[in-house]
Amino acid sequence: MSPRAYARTLLRDDLVAAFVVSVLLIPQSLAYAMLAGLPPQVGLYASLLPLLAYAALGSSPVLGVGPVAVLALMIVQALGALPAGVTASEGALMLAFEIGLVLALAALLRLDALASLLSVPVLHGFETGATLAIALSQVPVLLGSPVRGEDLPALLQHAQQAGYPWHAISAAFGLAVCVLLLGARRWLAGTLGRLAPLVLLLASIAIAWAAGLNRSGVALVGALPELHVPLGLPPLNLALAMQLAPSALLIALMAYVSSLVVSESLARRRGERVDARRELAGLAGANVVAALSGGMPVAGSFSRSVLLHDAGSRSRMSIAFVAGFMGLAMLALAAPLAWLPKSVLAATIIVAVLSGFNLQPYRDAWRYARPEALLMIVVTVIVVCVSVGMGLGVGVLGSIALMLQRTARPHVALIGRIPGTEHYRNIDRYAVECVPDVLGLRIDESLLFTNARTLADVVQAHITSHPGTQRVLLQMSPVNQIDFSGLEALRELHDSLKHQGLRLDLSEVKGPVLDRLRESGWQRWFEGQVFLSHHQGMTTA
Repeated sequence: MSPRAYARTLLRDDLVAAFVVSVLLIPQSLAYAMLAGLPPQVGLYASLLPLLAYAALGSSPVLGVGPVAVLALMIVQALGALPAGVTASEGALMLAFEIGLVLALAALLRLDALASLLSVPVLHGFETGATLAIALSQVPVLLGSPVRGEDLPALLQHAQQAGYPWHAISAAFGLAVCVLLLGARRWLAGTLGRLAPLVLLLASIAIAWAAGLNRSGVALVGALPELHVPLGLPPLNLALAMQLAPSALLIALMAYVSSLVVSESLARRRGERVDARRELAGLAGANVVAALSGGMPVAGSFSRSVLLHDAGSRSRMSIAFVAGFMGLAMLALAAPLAWLPKSVLAATIIVAVLSGFNLQPYRDAWRYARPEALLMIVVTVIVVCVSVGMGLGVGVLGSIALMLQRTARPHVALIGRIPGTEHYRNIDRYAVECVPDVLGLRIDESLLFTNARTLADVVQAHITSHPGTQRVLLQMSPVNQIDFSGLEALRELHDSLKHQGLRLDLSEVKGPVLDRLRESGWQRWFEGQVFLSHHQGMTTA
């Protein structure tokens, strides 16, 4: 599209959507930087040039890239024990750079299937656990307490040792902002509701300045350095890079999966498509640029992305315009931000993250698949009580274990003909006709190393239950793949039946599967027939 056509058709909508989102991004950038244990201005830096990088490389017109709460929690845990002489800001730069490199390598190698490592139960469990962990970590800040802790046990232990201290004025400020934010979400619709966080932030700054709250013991953001984008390479520290590499892998995976879920969900609403590989490239570029411009790791935010969508974003230029508005805000708010009470930022974080708290997936999973529901609960508890990395690791391993459990024994159904048709169905579910000397079985799984070795045992159990069997006919239509283990299992079954004086035939083998069987030279040992239809195989002598 030409610049003139864009200005005539899309520019106005993109500018309006960008302004609305930048209003939300200003307080969130400050709050999530603080949550990550970083100076507030780092969140602002991460909301400038990284957005331009995503707009240039990504594929979604509505993905609100920038600092996000879940990543902030993972960052603070990753930066918990830095080498001597390394500041948290330097650690965040190295972490963002490594995350960008991991995502860039994944895009280069076309590893967009990495998203499948985090199943839906793990994602729900992780997001709920992170929501609770973030909210709990901000309660002391909200109350003006010096208590800190990266997980619930540490937080409770520190609070008990300190005697549960709190500051009345800070707590009053924070709780009042919580109430007002919740009221705005409930009672103010449209633009007024979206402006509420920024209005409360500015009002808090004005009250703190007018009342001189710094003399009353209220913790303020404090004087910020001159807000200019500090361009440069992250610290060249091999020990730091090695220490942060495992965390970078986990955060990169989480950033990609969570961003892809958001962008694909909104794309379906808009009748559009997103390119998973370009999403990898866009997030890689955004994180590398964040590392080169004084920022922190970034990803797609659900709340800001929905807001971009609802506000009418038409193209990725709206994301670039958000960066422009953020730059103007940095120039206008540099001095006033020093007077912002930290309890107000804590209130902003708590209300933002708890707005997405939802227990319905747990109830749905419990009714449908209790092992997956238990995995969700375990992941949530580990994230809250141990660490984000441990929660993700257990979630991935748990998903793999459940998959192996489900596929360890192939489902082989005994099938018969529905009277008057050529359709064959499971005898346990339908009234069917069976041929006495032909055992018709349907294999309902691909034959892979996870289940192949039990194939002969499952088929033999059916033969034992039908002693008059002279021939076994396997319907293969559900089989999409046979790996080498599956091929050996099929050969073992063939030889076992031959030894018993029985013949093994196949029906409805898919073309790609049959091609691979022929390429393997299976004609050297397979003595049965392959039928085009199962009915043909059942009626052929």
